[in-house]
Amino acid sequence: MRALPHRVPRALLAVLCLLTVALVPGCASKAPVPLVVLGPWTGIEGEAFEAALKRLDDGTGRTYTYEGTRSLRETLVSQLEADDPPDVAILNSIGELTEYARRGLLSPLPKKTAERAYPPWAPPLRVDGRRGTYWVPLKVDLKSLVWSRPGAADAARAWCVGLASQATSGWPGTDWIEDILLHQAGPTLYTKWATSRLSWQDPAVRRAWATWARLLGKRTAKSIERSLITSYEGIPGPNGSRGLLNSGFGCAYEHQSAFIRYVYAGDDVRVQPSAGFLGGRAAYRDTYEVAGDMAAVFSADPAAQELVERLSGPTGRALWRAQAAPEARPLFPTRTGPEPTNPIERKIDNVLTSDARALCFDASDVMPPELRDAFHRAVLEFFRDPAEGHLTSLLRQLETVRAQVTEESPADPSFRPPKDLCARPRGPAAAPAPS
Repeated sequence: MRALPHRVPRALLAVLCLLTVALVPGCASKAPVPLVVLGPWTGIEGEAFEAALKRLDDGTGRTYTYEGTRSLRETLVSQLEADDPPDVAILNSIGELTEYARRGLLSPLPKKTAERAYPPWAPPLRVDGRRGTYWVPLKVDLKSLVWSRPGAADAARAWCVGLASQATSGWPGTDWIEDILLHQAGPTLYTKWATSRLSWQDPAVRRAWATWARLLGKRTAKSIERSLITSYEGIPGPNGSRGLLNSGFGCAYEHQSAFIRYVYAGDDVRVQPSAGFLGGRAAYRDTYEVAGDMAAVFSADPAAQELVERLSGPTGRALWRAQAAPEARPLFPTRTGPEPTNPIERKIDNVLTSDARALCFDASDVMPPELRDAFHRAVLEFFRDPAEGHLTSLLRQLETVRAQVTEESPADPSFRPPKDLCARPRGPAAAPAPS
C-alpha cells in the first residue's frame, strides 16, 4: 500500500505563499496551492489514477496531489476534525456521503456534472428541502460474480474465503449475504432492508444468512481461523502468484467483485454470475449487486468542481484507462469507446451497461456507518459459529442497532437515506427493472 504523503494544511500553504509574495513577486500566480484528492486506490490502481491526474489539463492551471489509502473513512474523519478536508474525496459509501451532505460538508454539483450521476450509484438527495446531486461515480464494479479455474467441478464446490481487510474486515462476507438476499428476495425487499425499513429479523434476511452457511458447508476449525485472518487478496502462492485461488488452500471458487481481476493478471480464470450457484433458490437471477467509487467536492474552490467534471467525462476516463494496466482498467457506469476486447472485462462491462435487468447498489455501503460496522462484526462472528441460536442472537443485536440509528435520525426527510438503490443499466438493450 502506498504511504500517505505528509500533508501541510492548505491554510498554512496559503500563508506561506503570501509571505513569499512579499519577497518574490508573482508567487500567487506561479505556485497556486495544489488541489488535494483523497481516494481508495493504492498499488497499481492508485498509480494509474495518479498518472492520469498528472496528465489532466482542465484549463485552470492547477496541479493535483493524490492521497491513496485503504483506511479511507478514518483518514477523512481525521482531516475533517482538523478542519482540513481534501478538495475532492472519492468514497464508496452512499451512507457516508449522505451523512456528509446533510451536515453541509459537500458542495452540490453543477448541472453538467450532475447529468453523469447515473443511478443506482448516485441517487439524488433532498437536503434542507432542496433536491440536488452531491456525488458522481468515477469507477464502478460488479459484485455478483464467482471466480474459478476452467474445469472446476460445480458439483464439488470448495469455497475460497478471506475475510481480513485492515479496519474493515468482514466485508467479503457481507457481500455474500447481500448478494444472496438480492437474488432470493428481489430488489424491492433488498432496498427496504438496505435503507433500514425492514427488520433484520425478517425471515428473508435470516434465510440469506442460512443460505450462505449452507454454501460454505462443513469446515474445520483450522480453515475457519485461516479465513478470518487471511486477506481477501489471498497470500502469495508457491510461484509468487496471488489471489485466494492460488493460495494453496485447496479451494476452487471465490465470490468477489470485478476488481479482483487485477490479482489474477495473466492467470487462466473464468468468471460466472453468482446467481447460478444458488440453484433453485435464486428467483431473481438477472439482478446484480454493484459498487462504485464516487467523487464529492468538499471545497469551495471552483477548480475542485471543474476537476470532478473533467474526471467524470470522456477525457478523464480515456486518460485513466490509458494509464492503467490491462488487468486494472477501470469500469464505468456507461460504455466509453469501443467494447472491451478482453473476454472477462467484456462480460462484466456488458452486464453493467446492457444485460442486467436491474443493478442494485451494495447494501452495506448504503447503511449508516454504525450499522454497517456492526454488520461486518456480525459476519465475522457468524462465520466462526453459524449455529441457529447464534444467528438469532446476532440478528437481534443488528436489529437493536438499526432501531437506535433510526430513532436518532430526525423526522425531516433530509436526513433519510436515498430509497432508489436499484436501476436499469444505461445501455439501450436494458429491460424494464422489476418492481
